[in-house]
Order: sequence, then C-alpha cells, then structure tokens
Amino acid sequence: MLFMRFPIDAVFLDRDHRVLAIARRVRPWVGIAARKGAHAVIELPAGAASSLQPGDVLRLQPQD
Repeated sequence: MLFMRFPIDAVFLDRDHRVLAIARRVRPWVGIAARKGAHAVIELPAGAASSLQPGDVLRLQPQD
C-alpha cells in the first residue's frame, strides 16, 4: 500500500483461485503481510470484495 492514496480490498488466492483471506479497506500507507499459501493477490476498490468469503472460488476470465 505504499504510495497508494486510497483504500483497497486485497483478496489472497491459492493456486486453485480459492479465497484464503481478505484484507478489507486497507488504508493507504499501511503494509499488509502476505498470507500463508497465497499464490496471488487481487487488489480491488474498497468495498468491492464485500460479498466474498474465505473458501469461495473465483473463476477468472480474460476480458475481450
């Protein structure tokens, strides 16, 4: 979150795109530690991950 000027939601995923953890509304200039087992993290606008829970599986599709 260094150099960011606005809060975000950070969604940590394993290799199967299963949600491991969600850091909600992380404030600017606040560091967040990686989550054990995380293969990827998706950064979203604050509040965008409100319907997600650990254990959910995301299906990612390329945008045309």
